[in-house]
Order: sequence, then structure tokens, then C-alpha cells
Amino acid sequence: MLKLNLGANRPYGVALLITLVCVSLFYLQLDAELAYQRNLIIDGQWWRLVSGNLLHTNAWHLYMNLAGLWVILALHEQHYQAKGLSLVFFILCLMQGLGLLVFFPSLIGYVGLSGMLHGLFTYGAVLDIRRGLKSGYLLLLGVFLKVAYEQYFGASLEMTQLIDARVATEAHLVGLLSGLICVGVFIAYKRLGREHL
Repeated sequence: MLKLNLGANRPYGVALLITLVCVSLFYLQLDAELAYQRNLIIDGQWWRLVSGNLLHTNAWHLYMNLAGLWVILALHEQHYQAKGLSLVFFILCLMQGLGLLVFFPSLIGYVGLSGMLHGLFTYGAVLDIRRGLKSGYLLLLGVFLKVAYEQYFGASLEMTQLIDARVATEAHLVGLLSGLICVGVFIAYKRLGREHL
């Protein structure tokens, strides 16, 4: 049975905070002020690079993304403490916004955690592999295949109807690549730290 430790140093406290922020923003309906909007970001509203990740199109979109967050943390809890997860979450959100801004100029608007979740999932799968868990290879292969499928065939019609918006498959690709970059930097940092001890 999964025990959720909400102590100060565990990742579930951070997940609870993210959940509360996303739910609050959903009901406050602050999309006009916080959603990723390419033209407004270019005009200087840089906070939208991060804050757009915390907004959702409808309740189904919100609940699916939050469920994904909790499942990913349950899978990879051993890799995170509160401070580290907070940093990774922020960096992945920022990279998500920057990646969309730079590489997908035709994407004018975006909201949702799904891109960041693809990055967090990838990050955890690589750390599983580093710990010698063979399941990490399956998880990494799975996310690669999912994103590749979406890039070629697009998202399912059912998902599009469920969230009442076009699924931004570009965000999933950016998330996956951001996760690989983040975990690569983390591994290099740890390796350099050991070499200088």
C-alpha cells in the first residue's frame, strides 16, 4: 500500500502545493492574465512562460494532469526531495515555455501541465536506469514511442473532445526533450561533484 509522506522534505508536499495552485487558478479563471500567449510573451509578459503550465481548459484537463503528476511522483518518489522537485518543476515549466516560444512560433496559446509531466516522467525514467532498474528502460521507451506517435499521427479525437481543445503535442515533445536535458545536467553535476571531492 502506498503511504504518502507529506513531511517537509518529501515530494508530496510540493505536489499538494502544485495541486492547490492549479485548482485555485482554475476556479479563479485567470487565463487572460496567466496563459501562455506568444504575442504577449514577446511583448514582455515573461511570467506566462511558466504560469501557462498551471492553467487548464476544463475540469477534465485539470484532473487528468493532476492525476498524472501524482502517479509520476508515486513512480519516482525515491528520486526527489521537496527542494529538488520544486527546482526541477520550475525549470521544466520554464523550458516548456521557452521551447514552445523558440521552436513552435505557430503555437499562439497553450495551457496545461502535460508538457512538463512528459519532462518529469522522462527525468524519473532516466534516474531509474541509473539506479539499475530495468523498468526505467521500458518507461523511457514508452514515452519516446508515445511522443513519436503523436508527432506523426496527432492526438486522439477522444482526448481533444475531452479537454475541449486541440492537444498541443508539440508541448509533449518539448517536455520530453527538456526532461532529457535536465537529467543530463543533473547527472553531469553529480559526476563533477564526485570528481572534486
